[in-house]
Amino acid sequence: MIVTEGLGKRFGELQAVDNLSLRVHAGEVFGFLGPNGAGKTTTVRMLSALIGPTSGKAWVAGCEVGRQDGELRRKVGILTESPGLYDRLSAERNLEFFARLYEVADVAGQVERYLRLLGLWDRRHEPVGGFSKGMRQKLAIARAMLHEPQVVFLDEPTSALDPEAARLVREFVAELKHEGRAIFLCTHNLDEADRLCDRVAVFRTRLLALDTPAALRRQLFGRSVVFHLRAMEASFAERLRALPAVQSVQVVDRKLVVGLEDPESANPQLIRTLVEAGADIQFVGELRRTLEDVYLKLVEMPGGRATT
Repeated sequence: MIVTEGLGKRFGELQAVDNLSLRVHAGEVFGFLGPNGAGKTTTVRMLSALIGPTSGKAWVAGCEVGRQDGELRRKVGILTESPGLYDRLSAERNLEFFARLYEVADVAGQVERYLRLLGLWDRRHEPVGGFSKGMRQKLAIARAMLHEPQVVFLDEPTSALDPEAARLVREFVAELKHEGRAIFLCTHNLDEADRLCDRVAVFRTRLLALDTPAALRRQLFGRSVVFHLRAMEASFAERLRALPAVQSVQVVDRKLVVGLEDPESANPQLIRTLVEAGADIQFVGELRRTLEDVYLKLVEMPGGRATT
């Protein structure tokens, strides 16, 4: 659905996006993560044919950026960080206006569908100027979907939403995925990205890493199992270090943090070894690194590293 090859954008002396190459597939939620000023919004603007690239090529929904921009814009929906709405018009009239611009066949039907999906139907006659920021955000998402785009660009879609509204939007994004659309999600909410995204790209002008959240965790941190013990003895760690499957052992208070390549296979042997050594095991759990841990490590690494 989205393909870029060496895509770049320069503003004078500033290289905002440098040599970006990636692929986003139909039915995929793709997270695009990076600090402020990293070039994420510039990338979205290029891919939605709002600005032209200065180098490289890109195709979105089968349309080449810079050559088929009119057709491309008809196939994409975009939620910008600061969506523009007409404050004096009602929610319904706002959507009707944009639906006609998109030449939607069933204007009334599409407007009702998305107002209901996003919980705004009962407020449809009220001027948008009186809406909260969260309500305006949901209305902007509805506007982006009116023409049933194949590719959807979402920039901070749950920003300023209360927990209930944010959950509704996340469920909505999941539904778009099941419909076979490609979702390009820019967000600073890393927990949300971890739950929603099939793959994530960490980006800071250049691509630093690209893979599933789970694969990035394994690549950067490996896998570790934590054994919580009633009491700690030095011999417990030494017995585990002698096992071939064990990559590392750390003692933290009454816990053993053991690095393993395949915990599912190795754990039974480790448990037997500890019990034979006299350890009282209270419980065992895997040390789970968050996507935030991954993100922070990548953006702080000099030059980063890219994976596919």
